Amino acid sequence: MGARIFDIAIAGGGLSGALIALALRARRPDVSVALIEGGPAIGGHHLWSFFASDIAPASRDLVEPLVAARWDGGYDVAFPEYRRSLPTAYRSVTSDNLARAVAGALPPDAVMTGTNVAALDGHGVVLDSGERIAARAVIDARGIGPAQLRALKGGWQKFAGQMLELEAPHGLTRPVVMDASVPQHDGYRFVYVLPFAEKSLFVEDTYYADAPALDRDTLAQRIADHAGAQGWCIARISREETGVLPVVTGGDFAALWRGVPRGVALAGVRAGLFQPLTSYSLPDAVRFAHHIAALPHLDGPAIAGASHQYAKAHWQRGRFYRMLAAMLFGAAEPDRRYRVLQRFYRLNEGLIERFYAGGSTTADMARVLAGKPPVPLTKAALVLAGIGAPSSLKVDR
Repeated sequence: MGARIFDIAIAGGGLSGALIALALRARRPDVSVALIEGGPAIGGHHLWSFFASDIAPASRDLVEPLVAARWDGGYDVAFPEYRRSLPTAYRSVTSDNLARAVAGALPPDAVMTGTNVAALDGHGVVLDSGERIAARAVIDARGIGPAQLRALKGGWQKFAGQMLELEAPHGLTRPVVMDASVPQHDGYRFVYVLPFAEKSLFVEDTYYADAPALDRDTLAQRIADHAGAQGWCIARISREETGVLPVVTGGDFAALWRGVPRGVALAGVRAGLFQPLTSYSLPDAVRFAHHIAALPHLDGPAIAGASHQYAKAHWQRGRFYRMLAAMLFGAAEPDRRYRVLQRFYRLNEGLIERFYAGGSTTADMARVLAGKPPVPLTKAALVLAGIGAPSSLKVDR
């Protein structure tokens, strides 16, 4: 049997790979796309959330069908010495909706789950089974690998989240995007709460930590303790997820791309396309999918060149966020890191929106850095000089 042939083969059916496939099918329906995912389902088992202001009007049609919950009344944050309500609308996308959208957009034989990629090059993908998927262009969106992590410096954002089905209404109407009034453990800790329904809450326990080790049982107990402290009686847990994401303070962009097969494009976190400080990837995944679908030529060299150029520009724009991340990890004592975010959330709401979207202006950057820093001045100066800043990421977790 000959190889199956597609115009574009995408290795990795997570958020970035799936969004590229959806954008191509919506805007370039003449292009055949194969989406190859090693896990049992497209999108895995995840919840991605974002501010409505993160997505440009031209790209909203790509995201809206995926939204599982929306809160137009804003959100809350809480810190030991400060609380605030902000008006920005908030949204959540589920992997279930993403998988359904892909199933509706691509032919059944173009979506391959439970299928590992053994090798790839600029002309196709070889599966573990030995089958070759031939393509005019190949995009690697499989997530960041150990070799790429070694090219980065920084710390980690790690979390466990649970959908709690409660015995009685919780009474919340707005998301609590960051509650750092909780006891601080293992670096900067906050709890994240999304009210999905009258008796349903998604609660996530999150840490900005120096090491990637995640103790699922400890975090699950802290979620239960937090629920008990709020008076929420848990009837059952309907979903759960965990994650360990890099927070980038520095690194070598060229090394991040070293070893990529000639003619292969990178996408998503594998290309470094996420906000360095928040590890926030959905806005960049949407923008990049829109960018790829708008290219005048969709052959392998064109997409590979465009992906490298796009990622390099993104890396250069991220310098400010990497510097702030270095301050957070290098200059602040672990149990005092919350002060950095507490000060940040006193700033203008428009500045905060642009920050999360990765679009901070020069004036925004100057405002963030103005005044007395919420970290020891001597340590801040040393970190800026490259002394005491986080080293290369540990990759064993």
